[in-house]
Amino acid sequence: MKLLLKWLLSAAALLFVAYVYSSGVEVRSFTSALIAAAVIGLLNIIVRPVLVLLTLPVTVITLGLFLFVINALMFWAAGSLLGSGFQVHGFTAALIGSLIYSVLGMLIEAAIGGLFLKK
Repeated sequence: MKLLLKWLLSAAALLFVAYVYSSGVEVRSFTSALIAAAVIGLLNIIVRPVLVLLTLPVTVITLGLFLFVINALMFWAAGSLLGSGFQVHGFTAALIGSLIYSVLGMLIEAAIGGLFLKK
């Protein structure tokens, strides 16, 4: 139940990103947002740890700021994989979109964590 709720809220967050930053990120429908949220999640589970490990020296030198670049690359890769339903127009759009999406993701995590507290 928790995973399903997080997926739905993440799709809504993608729609919000497209609404707020419409010149850089496009989402055609809620179904496209659901698919994009799933693809972003899979990329973050599978590809992101490898990239973080490979770029560890650069991340240490930049005091962790390079992680923003990795997040943007995951966001951009999802847009490239999905084509017309979810589009990201350039790296700058991916960086801004991923920052907004990450902030919303933290809010979603906090809200879901509060909802599913065990008593």
